[in-house]
Amino acid sequence: MDSQAEGGQAEIAMSQRPGKRFTSLPEREWRDAFFALTADVRAAVATDMSRVELEAFLDRLDPDEITDVLGYVDESIRETLLDTLNATRREKVEFLLSFDPESAAGVMHLDYVTVDAGRSFEAVTERVRSFEERTGRIPTIFVTEDDVLLGELPGSALSTADPETDTIADYVRETPSVRYDRADEEVLAVFRQNSERTVAVLDEDDDILGVIYASDLLGLIGEATGERLYEFTGVAEEESVLDGPGVKIRRRYKWLILNLGTAFIAAAVVGLFESTIATIAILAAYMPVIAGMGGNAGTQSMAVTVRGISLGQVSLATGKRIIANEAVAGAVNGIITGALVAVIATALSYGEFGILLGAVIGVSMIANLVIAGFFGALMPLTLDKFGIDPATSATIFITTATDVLGFLVFLGLARTVLI
Repeated sequence: MDSQAEGGQAEIAMSQRPGKRFTSLPEREWRDAFFALTADVRAAVATDMSRVELEAFLDRLDPDEITDVLGYVDESIRETLLDTLNATRREKVEFLLSFDPESAAGVMHLDYVTVDAGRSFEAVTERVRSFEERTGRIPTIFVTEDDVLLGELPGSALSTADPETDTIADYVRETPSVRYDRADEEVLAVFRQNSERTVAVLDEDDDILGVIYASDLLGLIGEATGERLYEFTGVAEEESVLDGPGVKIRRRYKWLILNLGTAFIAAAVVGLFESTIATIAILAAYMPVIAGMGGNAGTQSMAVTVRGISLGQVSLATGKRIIANEAVAGAVNGIITGALVAVIATALSYGEFGILLGAVIGVSMIANLVIAGFFGALMPLTLDKFGIDPATSATIFITTATDVLGFLVFLGLARTVLI
């Protein structure tokens, strides 16, 4: 079973007496189970657990994970639990609690050591060994010169370097950095722009506060993807699978009304060709094929474009090539799928229409996939230009374009060629 399915089942399992259900799991599974849940369910679990259960749970966590759990309980319980930690762990947790959880400092670790560029490899090795013995974890090694961050020293250098001829500076790898108060989105952007697996977190004086690993960003990426998915489908971000029907109705009906309005536009276009459809009834059978393929192709183009916008790779001002590429891709895909459906339509209706019906459907498929690629790229860029979230709104306009223009081409060609 994949992790997503497990997470969904875990959330449903927590829906009643979440703390009791959570602590009924084997203690060795608590950590993985807890952090597989969504924020809302984590909060329900944490607030439903007793102080003794929370204490046992925190005993299994790293300081940054303890910080996350304590963020879900009230202040009095938090202070009581902090008192149960040893001095070193408490100091780290209190330090992390002082930062905004949705900032760079909120996701950073303290598993690092700093060494001066002039130190010997022997001294650095001893520093790393001491840290590992004390914490049980291997630290990231940041190299500084006059308290200025130069970069990261790969751990492999400690075993491969020749201490007699090599210096630390020979092995330093440039490391991106981010201010501690930067939002999660900016941290993600830094990782996307750099191939390094670590980012240093700095304070106002450019002193090192902590380190963020690429693996820490998986949770943030998952949350961002989830938000995009909710927006894309017109579902409020805060909607949960456990919400009642009243909440779900209130958060979705506006989107459905808007979609209903665009559906009437497409219906009006079809109404213009009522006599054509009445004369050639088989056209009605192929209309969903044209509309469905156009909608799917438009959604594909939109998804790629929205991702480019979110990564800062494209905007309306620089998007001409993106739009052109999507339109060309639509044309080629239209030729491939159009040829297939044309062969099928011709085989089924050759006695009555010869190759004409197949040709009309094939050409219409090509045209609609070009339309889908064009609007699938154009609409997100245009909406983003005007400050409207394209993930929320673009799909409605794209579907309208492919339905309305697709039916115009298909039914217009049919009336011209077949009647």
